[in-house]
Amino acid sequence: MKNNIVVIGSSNVDLIMKMDHLPEKGETVTDAEFMQVYGGKGANQAVAAARAGGRVAFVNCVGEDAYTPRMVENYRNDGIDTRFVFTERGMTSGHALVMIGDKGENYLSVDPGANYRLTPKRIDEAMPVIDDAAVIVMQYEIPEETIKYVIDYANKKTIPVLWNFAPARTFDLSYTSKINTLVVNELEAGYLAQMTIETEHDVEPTASKLLKGGIENVIITLGQNGAILVNGDETVRVPAFEVDAVDTTAAGDTFCGSFAVAYVEGKSFKEALRFASAASAICVTRMGAQPSVPKRKEIDLFLADR
Repeated sequence: MKNNIVVIGSSNVDLIMKMDHLPEKGETVTDAEFMQVYGGKGANQAVAAARAGGRVAFVNCVGEDAYTPRMVENYRNDGIDTRFVFTERGMTSGHALVMIGDKGENYLSVDPGANYRLTPKRIDEAMPVIDDAAVIVMQYEIPEETIKYVIDYANKKTIPVLWNFAPARTFDLSYTSKINTLVVNELEAGYLAQMTIETEHDVEPTASKLLKGGIENVIITLGQNGAILVNGDETVRVPAFEVDAVDTTAAGDTFCGSFAVAYVEGKSFKEALRFASAASAICVTRMGAQPSVPKRKEIDLFLADR
């Protein structure tokens, strides 16, 4: 059985300020701590999947700025196949400015840079790994036309697609019926379903409405309230693990990458949700996007202790 995970998506250079509180409009917060790390939803999910034990290929576009060679080297150090990380001449990689407060909450602003050069033409060049995928993982920091192109091709080849609809923005909703597994948080789920999740009782009706659109599995991550998976046969809930959060930046990405590993390993949905939730819980106890992503041994030990 194929067990290759192909992540198609974004990468960013993250410039982070950690401070005792997030600023109000017009306020300057001094005595912050600065960090430069690597992020981007696609890259975070590829790193999370690789560290969780997956065999991962990453399809991505980067620029020519000074940070990029080290960023791509880090992917290779995690065992990621980077043959189809394309360098776009005359432009920079994606960059993100991140401000983090004392409870781990954050403000983000992103310049997509080379990420928007990940076009269908680039996808055609990456077919050698895409054709060998057990699952394709995507997010929404790349062009809509590329996501639709990949979904159409994956459907034609019967390759499962796990799509993390993040960040939430305008999309051709007719394509949601072609997605095998959708992963969203409460805000993203509400955006897609055109509903508002205000209480725990709103979660299942929202997931059910998304299922009616043709999606096979809907996963909604609920932060401190855990995660839920709904499909035509079952509803699976797992509670969140209690940890002291310092930075939530890559929590959702870590969940997605780790879930993909559990999926290709054939774990039950409950086991897969618990595995992904554990990885995400470890992630939020550390600073930075990719530096916070745990390795398989850490996840297994974390679960064994609980």
